[in-house]
Amino acid sequence: MNIQLPEKLYYSISEVAKAFNVNASLIRFWEKEFDVITPKKNARGVRKFTPEDVKNIELIYHLVKERGFTLEGAKTHLKEGKKEILSNFDIIRKLELVKAQLLEIKKNI
Repeated sequence: MNIQLPEKLYYSISEVAKAFNVNASLIRFWEKEFDVITPKKNARGVRKFTPEDVKNIELIYHLVKERGFTLEGAKTHLKEGKKEILSNFDIIRKLELVKAQLLEIKKNI
């Protein structure tokens, strides 16, 4: 999945949910389940997600929705090697982007 979000300091929960094509309730649920998601909250409790939060949500989405991990499995996987997972995940996402660009170039030739 390649999420499309403008570059900003903070994102609302609706922007994040829309980018991942999920309900805001799932994002709130993952926030409770995974301690790597730590949005800022204002006095009214409105969540503002940082780009780091979005990256962590993307990683959780990848593990749970794309690779079929259970929540417990995803938590364990994150605890065991988050740096390595993030590095591999970043590489995969960059390669997917390059592939998409190359296919677009091929289509236009």
